Amino acid sequence: MNETLITVPLWRAAHGRTGDKGNRSNISVIAWHEDLFAPIVEQITEAVVAQRFAHRRPSRVQRHLLPALQAMNFVLDDVLDGGVNDALNLDSHGKALSFLLLELPLQLPAHLAPLLRGHGQGPSEPDRHHIPQETT
Repeated sequence: MNETLITVPLWRAAHGRTGDKGNRSNISVIAWHEDLFAPIVEQITEAVVAQRFAHRRPSRVQRHLLPALQAMNFVLDDVLDGGVNDALNLDSHGKALSFLLLELPLQLPAHLAPLLRGHGQGPSEPDRHHIPQETT
């Protein structure tokens, strides 16, 4: 039996954090739920990340899996225009690079949709994008 697939941006299934060391960027991807980790690992590969950052011309992309944390860390070499002291761009630390990665499309079986974040999705969790209005 074929299950229906849905396509969502990666940020609906995971969050990220970016760090830097010299001209190297580290981008972590952490699944919101353990059941989302396997499809993320399957689809967000070194090759996919290298393609996503092709405009930054990484000399190497490595992926380190951390299954106990439902996370992975990507190390991208030579993507920060020389690093903090040499770069002339506005984001010399590369902190915004995780957002570029988290926009990647991710295909998931439809039964995993309740585990996603954003727009009121997720098991018994409030919509994090909703700002409650005061009532008088």
